[in-house]
Amino acid sequence: MRLLDRYLLRELFAPLFYCLVGFQIFWTAFDLFSRMDVYQNAKMSSGEIARYYLLQTPELLATVLPIALLLALLYALTNHARHNELVAMRAAGVSLARLSVPYFVVAALLGGGLFLVTEFIAPKATAEATRMVAAKEETNSQWLMNLDFRDDSKNQVWHIKRYNPATGEMDQPAVEWRERDVRYELFAARAEWKKSTWVFYDAQLQIFRPPSNDLPQLLSTNVWTGQLVGGSPAQLRAEIKVSQMDKIMAAKRLRLSLSEIMEYRKLHPGMKTDRAALLMTQFHGRLAQPFTCLVVVLVALPFGAMGGRRNVYAGVAGSVGICFFYFVLLRWGLALGTADHIPAVLAAWLPNLIFASTGIVLMRKVP
Repeated sequence: MRLLDRYLLRELFAPLFYCLVGFQIFWTAFDLFSRMDVYQNAKMSSGEIARYYLLQTPELLATVLPIALLLALLYALTNHARHNELVAMRAAGVSLARLSVPYFVVAALLGGGLFLVTEFIAPKATAEATRMVAAKEETNSQWLMNLDFRDDSKNQVWHIKRYNPATGEMDQPAVEWRERDVRYELFAARAEWKKSTWVFYDAQLQIFRPPSNDLPQLLSTNVWTGQLVGGSPAQLRAEIKVSQMDKIMAAKRLRLSLSEIMEYRKLHPGMKTDRAALLMTQFHGRLAQPFTCLVVVLVALPFGAMGGRRNVYAGVAGSVGICFFYFVLLRWGLALGTADHIPAVLAAWLPNLIFASTGIVLMRKVP
């Protein structure tokens, strides 16, 4: 790595670190004061509250990381321009494109890390934080009552009296499905997920042949392994999360990971549901999200590389304005895509496309 690259990165990492820490402190303090009554009613200790916000940090990164990167870039570039360092570098034969290489490398690494966090860490951490607060608020709140869903892949209809998403246990499940000219109805006292299949206890299987027959053949057993029954715990968690989400929630921000959407599609392969537009907008939004860091660099470079001895706080003010317009456009795109007014791909990628195009055009005009 060249000495120039190390210098540019060193000047970037310091404000980036302070921005990330500052945003975390600001958000934690704001949310803490607004939800203090919830924590008091749940009788949560200071350690439990600290753990709750630690679990919420991965989800927060999806919002604050691009903002922090933009703010840090504009601050660093404005500081370089203020001391005529950019002019000196370019006078020495270093092009703006070459100067941007370390910034794009950092953006690519942060984008990849952001994808890994939002896909594999944030969903589990957020679910754990939600369960922790719910468990404090009321007894057995981790159990969901009267869960109904349909598995279109196997043409099965489920009704579960009580279900625990954390452990995959269920009480009084009932499953109905058809295969050719036979209708099945399964009833059990309880069930649990073992070795990639459902195991039903004190089960009774009613077989109707033909399906219109009112007198079934009965099969009772203490333990019945449901190889014919679909719906894994991961698919049920996705079904529950999607069913609890309305279009207003989905239009505000990305709430589903790619794996959750794919598990939901296993239950509904044809996606012939009223939530198809919502899910596809969330899906493409997750794909577009990591590229936001690269777009940030394209936008920050022309603004920060402008000549003149400017105050470094001009970069801060510029980042605030850019972030405001970006999030307005992001919300607008999510809302239109969720409501199925525009294609989901366009809705998810629209902010990145507009800001990336604007950044490229402005970079070409930088002398």
